[in-house]
This record gives sequence, structure tokens and C-alpha cells, in this order.
Amino acid sequence: MQIQKISQDEKLKTLGANPYFKGLREASLRELASSMSLRKFERGETVFWEADPCLGLYIIHSGSVKLFRVSPSGRQHIIRILEAGETCNEVPVFDGGSNPVNVDALELTTVWVVETAAVQALMQKDPEFMQKVIENLAHMLRHLVKMASEMAFFQVTHRLARLITEMPETELAGESGLRLTQDQLAARLGTVREVVARSLKELEKSGAIRLENRRIHIDDPNVLQQWTQPWN
Repeated sequence: MQIQKISQDEKLKTLGANPYFKGLREASLRELASSMSLRKFERGETVFWEADPCLGLYIIHSGSVKLFRVSPSGRQHIIRILEAGETCNEVPVFDGGSNPVNVDALELTTVWVVETAAVQALMQKDPEFMQKVIENLAHMLRHLVKMASEMAFFQVTHRLARLITEMPETELAGESGLRLTQDQLAARLGTVREVVARSLKELEKSGAIRLENRRIHIDDPNVLQQWTQPWN
């Protein structure tokens, strides 16, 4: 990890574009900017560990990271993959607890860190910021409810089809170093690689997708869309 030298104007620009801070008074943004830094991580390097003390709110500046947890048996579950502009580690910043997940860089990545104390101080004195916090946490909760529902109501092949339809074309094609392995796909779906391999073959057999050189090509969007629906 390396800390980068960044101008005050660049910090203010980043804060002004983030959903948590967009529209706040300039005085508040400048106060936060004095307590933020930009850090560079190599591919595979850990940004932070689960259960460690929370250093602050993380904003992805460039590159991408994976948020994951590891079971007692060593099985990895990827919770989310974040790209430039997205934010993580909000919960411990707001509740004062430890980091709830592990985060690794998937490629050369730079990450802004806004110190916890500065964010909490702003929460105490700026009602507008508190409203933004509530709105963003509510959005996160809706996302978690959606994930739990899919785990309960959709079989793996259907969840895989839904994931493929949501993945950017560059990721499916393996561009920009963002292509997921079958292990990563399995972790995101809450299953194992062998089940994902069977589900990919099932989707390919139906004509929905084509697997070529470890890349996923969508051959028939209509058939793939049918797979995204639960079957009775």
C-alpha cells in the first residue's frame, strides 16, 4: 500500500461526486477533505481485514475490489465487487464497530479513505448529512433484502442467469482484468464451483449463452431472460 499525494481540489471533487457528500456545504467538504487520503493497492493486495478496527469510509477512485467473507472451513463468499466511484465500509463508520468484511484489490486500485472521526463529527452537527446517511443505508438494506430473496426463491442456474444479465459486457468478455473465475461466480452465488460449472453448461445447452476461451457470450438474450425467472 502506498499513500498518494493529492491536491485539495481533487479531494473536494471526489467528495462532491459521492452520494454521501454531494450537495453539502463547501465548509463541510473542506473539513472532510483535511481528513482523507488516497491509497494505492496492487492486484491481490488486501485493502483491509474483517474484524480489524475501522479506519474510515472507503471510496474507490480507480480499479476494482472484492468484498468477501471466509467460512470456518475456508470457503470464500464474495459479497460484492466495487468499481470506481462506489463506497464501502459504511457500517463500522456509523456504528463504531470493526470491519464487517475483507476487501482485496482485483487489479491496480486507488482508494480514498475518509477518516472515521471526521465522518462521525459531521454526523453530529449536519442534519443534511444525516439525511443522506439514512437514505444510503436504506438503499443498502433494500439490496440485502433482494439478495436474501434470490437465495431463497431461485435455484443456482436461475441466479447465475440473473447475474450474467447484470454483468457489464466488458466483464463477460474478460476485458479490463475484471472477468470472474468460476470460483468467484460460485462465491457470489453462495454455492461451489462444481455447481456453477454445471449451471453454465445447462445455460449453454439451452442456447442462452456460449462458453469460449473461458469467456461468456450471450447468444440468445430472450432465452437467458427466461432463465432469470423462477420455475415452479
